[in-house]
Amino acid sequence: MAAAATTIQGTIRNRRQPCWNGTPEIYFAKPIDNSRLVKVEDPKRGREMKQFGVALACLFLLVMTYTWQHFKAIEYGYRVESLKSQRDGLSEMNRALRLEEASLRSPDRIDKLAREFGMQPPQAGQVIRMDSALPDASTPVMASVAPVSVISVP
Repeated sequence: MAAAATTIQGTIRNRRQPCWNGTPEIYFAKPIDNSRLVKVEDPKRGREMKQFGVALACLFLLVMTYTWQHFKAIEYGYRVESLKSQRDGLSEMNRALRLEEASLRSPDRIDKLAREFGMQPPQAGQVIRMDSALPDASTPVMASVAPVSVISVP
């Protein structure tokens, strides 16, 4: 029985490993001398290759033009968005400055600051209206050294 088991294992081993690995390849050195061969130029083939090259160059130019336009459009889009955000910032700054100007021009604030600095309301005769009718240009005008303060009333 032991002998039968070893023969069965031996046949299984033989099935797993082939005894023949294919046909052996043999290479022979064969010197080839192509020095006497002359290539004949085919005019039709040359013309076809020139046409193919021109067509390929035109296709390349079209693709590059499209790509250039595409990237320029993207760049201009970014630039437009940047300018829009800058415009919005400037309009917001303009609104804030107008609000500040309105608060600084407030008559109540100006009157309060004037009183803090010791100013008083003008006396009678101190106010000269600049928009009053001027004397005739032919008549002489006397120059005055007296200090004159001009206050415009809104």
